[in-house]
Parts: sequence; C-alpha cells; structure tokens
Amino acid sequence: MGVNQEAALPSLGTDKGCFRNHPLYHIKRHSQTGPLPAEDQRILSPKTYRYIFNQPAVCKNHTPFLVLLVPVAPAEKKQEKLGRPQRLLEENRAHGDIIQMDFQDSYQNLTIKTMMMMNWLSVYCSHASYAMKVDADIFVNVFRLVKHLRSSPRHSFITGSVISDGVPRRDSSSKWYVSKQQYPEDTFPWYVSGAGYVFSTDLAARISWASTHVHMIPLEDVYVGLCLQVLGVRPVYSRTLIPFRNLFEIQHLEYDRCTFAKLIIVNHFKPSELVHIWQDFSRYYASCSNSIINKKL
Repeated sequence: MGVNQEAALPSLGTDKGCFRNHPLYHIKRHSQTGPLPAEDQRILSPKTYRYIFNQPAVCKNHTPFLVLLVPVAPAEKKQEKLGRPQRLLEENRAHGDIIQMDFQDSYQNLTIKTMMMMNWLSVYCSHASYAMKVDADIFVNVFRLVKHLRSSPRHSFITGSVISDGVPRRDSSSKWYVSKQQYPEDTFPWYVSGAGYVFSTDLAARISWASTHVHMIPLEDVYVGLCLQVLGVRPVYSRTLIPFRNLFEIQHLEYDRCTFAKLIIVNHFKPSELVHIWQDFSRYYASCSNSIINKKL
C-alpha cells in the first residue's frame, strides 16, 4: 500500500499484464505535432484492455506520499508459480495489491505495461505525491528515497539513472534492437533507465496524453523519454556530491550495508537475496557513520 513516511519492502508481482502497487509496429515518423490516427493509438489505449484484477479503492481514503509499482517478468520462476490463476486469486485476496490486465505479457510489450501503469495512476491514485516504477530485482532504499523526495518538486519531476547519450541498437540479435522502421532517428532523447525511476504523479496523466502523439517502440524507458520530450520535461539527475555518484545504481553491487545506505536503488538481485538484504538493512542501516538517513523516517 502507500508509503507514507514509512519504509516498505517492494513486493513481487506476476505475469500476464500484471503489476503490483504499494500506496506503493509500424512507424512513419516517430513523433508529430498532432495526435496519431485512432488505429495507431489503439495499442496503448487503456480502452483496448480489461482488468482481471484491479485495486480501484486503494488510494481512495488516504493520500499516499509514494506509490511503488512493480512490473514482473513472466520468466521469473517464482512468479511462474504465483502466476497460476488460483495462486493469483489467493494472493490478491490476502494482500489486495495485484493489478492485472489481459494483454500478453512479454518483454516486447513492456511499453504497454508501463502505459497501463501510468493510466492506473492517473485514474485511481492521482492525488499521491510521487510514484516509483521499479523492477522486481531491484533493492530500494526507501528511507533514502523518502528523504530525497521531501525536498523534490511536486510537479513535472522525474528522476532516476539518466541516459543522455542513448542510441538505437540496429543489431537484430540484440535484446534492445530497434529497427529503422520503428525509430528512424540516430539518437534517443534523454530518458531514465527503466530499472527504477521516480516521478511526480501529475506526470502520469500527462505521459498518457503524450502517448497519443508518439508511435510505440518496444523500449519502455526510451518510450517514456519520448513522451517527456513531447511534454518539454527533462529528467533530473540524482547524485551525491561526496562521493560523486548516481543515487540510482543500475549496475549490480555486492551487498554492503553502508554503501547501500547512500544509494536509492541497486540492481539485479534474486527474490531470496532481497529478503535477506532487507532484513539486515532495515534493522542496522542507521549504524552507518556516514549515513545521511534519519532513522525516524
């Protein structure tokens, strides 16, 4: 549910258009001044899909400070078990934090999943202050994140690991392949890595609107960047000065409590590793002498 000045361990979602919340193609030109034809808008329109599980009242009676949305890849073995209909039903009854839609879940459809998350936020949780899209294999230092957000803008704000020099990969064997037909330009606009980024929730509705002006590409984080370009919004770097490093670490680091205390995210952990790391970190992070986190968060 919502992270209201308190810590929470991001939970894991499941497959088939499914993501969790915590209150928490053919292309002529890539973007244009006017809206796309209706048929081109259809693939990213929320009207195209239906909810299998929804949580429409989760933000109704309170105003979350931070909502976490965790998309999960169907290939993850633990989630495959959870993805069985009966297990999903039981999980949803127990925790009420699963959102699932009826599109085919795949890496190529991550852009659809991300846009459906943006729409869900704009419809059901628009009064939250911030939202975070974060992958299921990411460690999130919620203490540091909340402290960071307390002094961040509440409008037109998005931060994460900013990529300012991205270029399309034309090798058809690459996981991140983008053809000239899909995206004819030689460079991408600034965007934030999809591993984990945070934004003011006013952007959810605005990004959803911008998507009606931008042809879909399968790279969801780049696609969000293209929508931001339409809106005239540039992602913000989040860095520490001493040492000078990105707070959103998208490379894998071996767990070190006091190193992690200075960061907001660290990439690529197994679910069992995240559980053990969180158990240690949440109990002892304040013992780090250089930690800038207030334990009373």
